[in-house]
Amino acid sequence: MQKIRNIAVIAHVDHGKTTLVDGLLEQSGTFGTHEQHDERAMDSNALEKERGITILSKNTAIRYKDHKINIIDTPGHADFGGEVERVLKMVDGVLVLVDAYEGVMPQTKFVVKKMLALGKKPIVVINKIDKPSAEPERVVDEMFDLFSDMDATDDQLDFPIIYAAARDGIAKLDMEEPDGNFECVFETIVNEIPEPEGSAENDFQAQVFTLDYDNYVGKIGISRIFNGTVNKGDQVALAKADGEIVKGRITKLIGFHGLNRMEIDQAEAGDIVAFAGMETVDVGDTVCDANNPVALDPMHIEEPTLTVVYAVNDSPLAGQEGKHVTSNKLKDRLEAEMRTNVAMKLEVIGEGKFKVSGRGELQITVLAENMRREGYEFSISRPEVIVKEIEGVKCEPFEHLVIDVPEDLSGTVIERLGKRKAEMKSMVPMGSGFQRIEFEIPARALIGFRGQFLTDTKGEGVMNHSFLEFRPYSGGVESRSYGALISMENGEALAYSLFNLQDRGVLFITPQTKVYEGMIVGEHARNNDLVVNAIKGKAQSNVRSSGADEAIKLVPPRDMSLERALEWIEDDELLEVTPENIRIRKKFLTEAERRRESRKTK
Repeated sequence: MQKIRNIAVIAHVDHGKTTLVDGLLEQSGTFGTHEQHDERAMDSNALEKERGITILSKNTAIRYKDHKINIIDTPGHADFGGEVERVLKMVDGVLVLVDAYEGVMPQTKFVVKKMLALGKKPIVVINKIDKPSAEPERVVDEMFDLFSDMDATDDQLDFPIIYAAARDGIAKLDMEEPDGNFECVFETIVNEIPEPEGSAENDFQAQVFTLDYDNYVGKIGISRIFNGTVNKGDQVALAKADGEIVKGRITKLIGFHGLNRMEIDQAEAGDIVAFAGMETVDVGDTVCDANNPVALDPMHIEEPTLTVVYAVNDSPLAGQEGKHVTSNKLKDRLEAEMRTNVAMKLEVIGEGKFKVSGRGELQITVLAENMRREGYEFSISRPEVIVKEIEGVKCEPFEHLVIDVPEDLSGTVIERLGKRKAEMKSMVPMGSGFQRIEFEIPARALIGFRGQFLTDTKGEGVMNHSFLEFRPYSGGVESRSYGALISMENGEALAYSLFNLQDRGVLFITPQTKVYEGMIVGEHARNNDLVVNAIKGKAQSNVRSSGADEAIKLVPPRDMSLERALEWIEDDELLEVTPENIRIRKKFLTEAERRRESRKTK
């Protein structure tokens, strides 16, 4: 029996999980002296590298003395909570990372609640102790209070504490000690995390928690072996969530070491391995003994709270920039996403229209961004919250919102949130002229708030939120307070017409941008929509005028990224997403159609 420890690294977004895993890989000697590796080596996806966040949970393995330590790096953003939930079932203990200045944040509470409920053994790592404003002792007290509030057991409350600056490879068990390396982290994992339960003598049972795909061997299921042993070439049974049993053979067995995967011939209880050969495998399925198939408990993932409609692009510029533009292609791609992403749901609601439900705007925009990079062209509607009926009462999701703002700007933010039905719960000074304010707020009130918040706090504010619970519906919420500038013509925008339009509001386009009737070219300075001509050129004449040689000076347009545009749009607007452009448009392109529709709704 191998000496194995299985741990997950959990924390709020940007508290240093991936950097800590880097340090563990580095100091365990997993990387050879000749091996080149990037910073945040575990963030392998292109979007993860660009944004500096972890989106998908990923596993690695290191050797420490005679132990094998399987480590799973998880996302910190609340929208990817589904990734964290399924991973926690696969491990026997967790490293809970907390920033030595920021302390307990919404996602820290979310992941700690899940971890305690599953009875996992925690090791608390107070990270970033090298920050000038770090207060590690305050953060330790916050963590103890959090564990107490969430009914941790006595064993869980007696958690070991490690103080670290993961970026510099420093860790120690006491703040008074001189800086040391990660030796104390490895020792604490080996001594405090329990050995995996289950026996190699029992019938084989493993559960799949992540999927991968390889062009040569097909679908790969990454799973934790709970009982028994498995060999390459074994006949096994796949127990699906609906009770169906599918027979198959393991054609490839893959083990992990550092960033490498290597083929192995055998694995046993307690280990985390990948296998190929079962094309119908899904997350949560049990791979078990073919002669005695016994399924493990299925995974419970919390329900989505937000929904958008993906549809075939039907604008005048449709099909000119994308490679995959038909409803069949769109459906196949969304179905493929649902197979690997258990926190999202898909529903076909009409010809070429698909309702996609997820945890939040970031999760939905990450999917949209990946699809546009793959050559897909489609439209997205404004996000809506999922409203449920619980015991005859109409209920909506509420979020726990934590904001850090400069003290002199907190009044403006509180006033804005008050109009959005937010209820203030606490206000604590954080030092350095900042205040931390906590609110409970309807999830739909946060749609479109981030851009306004950044403007109000001059870019210095930080906001984080996580799902709280479903509560009775709270009535109407203030939305966007400005109208749109809508193009009335098809053609290319000209500098002359944009120069005359910029007094009317903020533009989203530059000269030579292709526009069409019904496309939104900017934000109106007032609260009503305004139809404008963005393609009108200057009339030529033989008469020389005094203003003929005046230079046209254009204010730089507002850069509308996918997230920003999705937050900005209203119910009667759509986002047109292509590999080359993101355009905002009205659902009904002509003025006559919009008038007819507004009469219907009145």
